[in-house]
Amino acid sequence: MIIDNTLLDQVTQQAKMSPRLRMNYNLHDSLDSKAQRLFNALEPGTELPVHRHLHTSETYIVVRGRMNVLFYNDDKQLTEECELDPKRGFYGVQIPAGQWHTLEVLESGTVIFEVKEGPYTPLTPENLMTL
Repeated sequence: MIIDNTLLDQVTQQAKMSPRLRMNYNLHDSLDSKAQRLFNALEPGTELPVHRHLHTSETYIVVRGRMNVLFYNDDKQLTEECELDPKRGFYGVQIPAGQWHTLEVLESGTVIFEVKEGPYTPLTPENLMTL
């Protein structure tokens, strides 16, 4: 499998057509895989709730585009914000297990490579934060 602009453009087009304004392209074989590896095409306006993963860290690498990653504490206070933009030399972020976070997409056509330990576990209410 070759990862090229054709693939990224295809997933981006699917994200633009999705009501959620994002689309995954999984590289792992199943949701039970020990490593969850995927491309995530994200469009401005996509809403990703503030959340955490208690049992795994998470890595985002921006393949193209720009986004902010926002970090919160248990008191719902914004503690840090970083802009990822490969054109400026800011490529990715490692998010430790248990860290509250979300993202804000700044540019159409943004695609990230995302990795976390598997198996896939859906977010539960105790791992979602409402601001």
